[in-house]
This record gives sequence, C-alpha cells and structure tokens, in this order.
Amino acid sequence: MSAALSAAPSPSPEPSLEAKLAFLRRPDSYVENTAQVEAIETHMSWVFLTHGFAYKLKKPVCYADLDFRTLAARQVFCQEEDRLNRRLAAKVYLGLLPLSVNAQGQLHLGEGGTPVDWLVKMHRLPQQNMLDSVIRHGGVSGQDVARIVRRLVAFYRNASPVTLDPLAHREGLHSSITLCNARLCQAEYALPQAQIARITDRLHRLLAELGVHIERRILSAKYVEAHGDLRPEHICLTPHIVIIDCLEFSRTLRILDPIDELGFLALECERLGAPDSGALFLRTYSELSGDWANSSLLHFYQSYRACLRAQIAIRHLDEEKYRTSICSSAKWRQRACDYLHLAERHQLAINATIDPPV
Repeated sequence: MSAALSAAPSPSPEPSLEAKLAFLRRPDSYVENTAQVEAIETHMSWVFLTHGFAYKLKKPVCYADLDFRTLAARQVFCQEEDRLNRRLAAKVYLGLLPLSVNAQGQLHLGEGGTPVDWLVKMHRLPQQNMLDSVIRHGGVSGQDVARIVRRLVAFYRNASPVTLDPLAHREGLHSSITLCNARLCQAEYALPQAQIARITDRLHRLLAELGVHIERRILSAKYVEAHGDLRPEHICLTPHIVIIDCLEFSRTLRILDPIDELGFLALECERLGAPDSGALFLRTYSELSGDWANSSLLHFYQSYRACLRAQIAIRHLDEEKYRTSICSSAKWRQRACDYLHLAERHQLAINATIDPPV
C-alpha cells in the first residue's frame, strides 16, 4: 500500500444526537447575534429559539403515523413542513438549513461539509400575540376572532376539494376509535378504563347514526387538505394573521372537513378555559362561510378529537424522562383525563334524537 493511501484520513463518525443538541444550545453556533438560546422539546422535535429566529430539529422517532429515523426522511419532512406552512405563514418560514460536519468532525450550521441533520428556520413570533397567550391573559376579542376566521375561510375556499370514498372514510374513523380505545386502556397508563370504554362505545354508535351527515359533506365537496393541527398556540395575532405548525407528516390526516378543524380549535379554546371564544369561532365561521354545522356532527367531531388528544398526551409517558419524573407523569395523566372529560361532555351535549340532514 502506498504511503499516500495509508495516510488518508478515515471519515469522521457522525455526531451523536446528544452532540447535536449540545451544539444547537450554544449561542455561538448561530450566525445571528444572540445572547442566549432557549431549547423547547416537543413530542416529535426540538425547537431552538434565538433572539430573532426559531430552528426546528426533528427527533429520530418512529410512531404509527410517521418515521423520522433516517436523515433522508427528516430532510423530506422538513421540506414538507416548510412547503405546507407557507400556505398560511409565507413570511414566517425561511426554508431549510443543514446541520453539517466538516472533515475535522466539527458541527456547523449551513453549507460546507456533510449534512448530518436538517432544520426548518423561521422568524420568531411574539409569544404574547399567540392566541393561547391572549386567551390566558384576558380573552380574545370578537374582532380578532373575525380576523382569524376570515383568514381560514379564504384558505379553505382556495383549497381544492378532495374526493373521498365515504364508506372507506367511515371505516377509517371506526378503526381509529378502536385503536384509540386500545391505546388509552393500556394498564401502565392508569387511566379510567370504564370511562374510556363508555366514550369509545358511544363514538362508534354516533358514527353509525351520523354516517349520512358525513357522507353528505363528502359528496358536497366539503373536505379539503387543511391545516391538520389548528390549536391556539399555532395562531399569531399579528396585523396579518399567521397560522404555523401544520401537520406535515401525513396528507391523509390533513384531509379534513373544515367544520371538524374549527371544532377542534373551539375544543382547545374550551380546554384553556374559554368556551365562549370557542363558540364564537364556530358561529363566526358559519356566518362568514355560509357553512352551518349539524350540531350533533360537530359534537361528534369534538368528542373524537378529544380522544385523539388524550392519546397523544398519555403517550408522553412512553418516553423515559416522563416515566421517571413523578411531576411530568402526573401532568400528562391529568392532561389525558382533561381531554376524556371534554370527550364525554360533548357526547352528552348531543340530543337523543340526531338532527335531521340539511
């Protein structure tokens, strides 16, 4: 073997996840001048907040609906997140940024070297203007509700209708309810199983009773590729309303009836202690769009969404740090129970006689 070949450097090992996180927590890792970096962990990502920007790194996780374990998958879904969120927040999303490593094995943000991960870069939004913060500090005004709803009505009107098979859609809902029951009833979660069984049994019955309403909305071309995760913490009350952080990893889960999506927003307002604001969102949407919801169908959607959110909340306990923290464990169990309470409340709001089709 020649001396030149024998002296060739071996490739540097890919940095560990811990090394990536440590690097991204350092203020000097960023081009812009920032005195500190705030790191926020969510179920599927880490968000690093500098003085003026937010950088989102996807976790290498795998769940039933997503698989972020490979670098290629994380790049694809970062691209999808940027593309899809430009629909409602075009000036907030600034594209992708590679987290790269040079020949010496040193990490840096940007081109030059080998990408070892990808981040979505965004302008940082003022926290005090996020809808959840506004609700917690005195409530949202009717004018703000109208501004948000006008933005959403235009969004849904500009979206192309999606063709669905009504029977397949109902079967998908049925399967989702069954799976939700199975997951929530896992013994290690210690949730009230009798309540879960009561709620999911009722959801199955309501789905059968309300099938004609769901079918009519599908055949009336109501379903669109929507936001998919319309929560107050994703809505910013800036002069031009922006809505961020849509569900990017599954087009199937983004295909929604707008009434379902607005019902979810109202449900989240209710959970934050603002049921009147939630009701105002629904009423304003119907007035501005001319799309008046069947009340029983709306409550079904809200009960179903509450069950899904209970499932998402309790699955935090699958992560080691939550299992070993009594405080965090109690927080997520309580959150799941709060959603189960909401699920049951909306079922009880449904009249014994299902509203006639309209």
